[in-house]
Amino acid sequence: MTDLVIRALTEGDAQLFHTLKDPELVGRGRFGRTYATTGQGGEYRPDWTWVALRDGRVVARAAWWAAPDGTEPIALDWFDFADGEAEAAAALLRTAPHHAEYTLMVPPGWRDRPEERAAAQARVDAAVAGGLTPLVERFRYEWTPGDGLPERPGRLTFRPEPDDDVIAGVLGRIMPGTLDAHDVKAMAEGGVEAAVRELMEFLSWCPSPREWWRLAVDADGDVVGIQVPAHNPGGPCVGYIGVVAEHRGHGYAYDLLVECTHDLVERGATRIAAATDQGNAPMAAHFARAGYPVTQEVINLV
Repeated sequence: MTDLVIRALTEGDAQLFHTLKDPELVGRGRFGRTYATTGQGGEYRPDWTWVALRDGRVVARAAWWAAPDGTEPIALDWFDFADGEAEAAAALLRTAPHHAEYTLMVPPGWRDRPEERAAAQARVDAAVAGGLTPLVERFRYEWTPGDGLPERPGRLTFRPEPDDDVIAGVLGRIMPGTLDAHDVKAMAEGGVEAAVRELMEFLSWCPSPREWWRLAVDADGDVVGIQVPAHNPGGPCVGYIGVVAEHRGHGYAYDLLVECTHDLVERGATRIAAATDQGNAPMAAHFARAGYPVTQEVINLV
């Protein structure tokens, strides 16, 4: 086979991205997402979009993303390659100077359909060969009014808390025993304080007001958790749900989720995105009870 040329795109040749024909069994294209550069009115930067070419033909592509004011990519959104070109795709990841979490979107029940399973596994294998490590598989949800607004259980009251130190203290009580793989990874790498800091940085990054964050208090006045209704760049979302370790086992995460849903609806939301790890069976059960349908699954590699 001829030698590969691996390089970033420019605004002038960004159309090369679309010359790789993908059946869109998995990935962003499967869910109607499109690639366009910032110069074309899209959200991708040409210098953060890399291709592998063989004889001038694109055989693999990757596109990293950040918010418009971001200085470093925070997500690998697109990663595709032609049949027989998995090694070229891995070489692209090893060559490009960008490093960010890869979120592979797959349809619900993808393992039951051989073509989708093969397409997903091929991408995971190539990403691993390119230096990434599988972290977790997650359910993604999208609630709409047709799913029904769940009734508030009424067991908790909710109050704002403007003091970040108080919020950090509550999050620190949530982290021990968490079933969230990203939080577990952050704690393994830097301890509870690092995990709390990473989470608060994410919540503060969301373009929704800090004033929306709510602590949950039980009838005895004890703080049992926190719920954060938020907007991410795609719209309204359940930003965070967490119950402190000593109050787990009472189903309070459901109460927090319901309150978060009501808060967002009262602020005009007609669609609410959410996600949880597939291994977090209690939270998945709460989403199902609250009427949130699974609309997508994702595989996260770091």
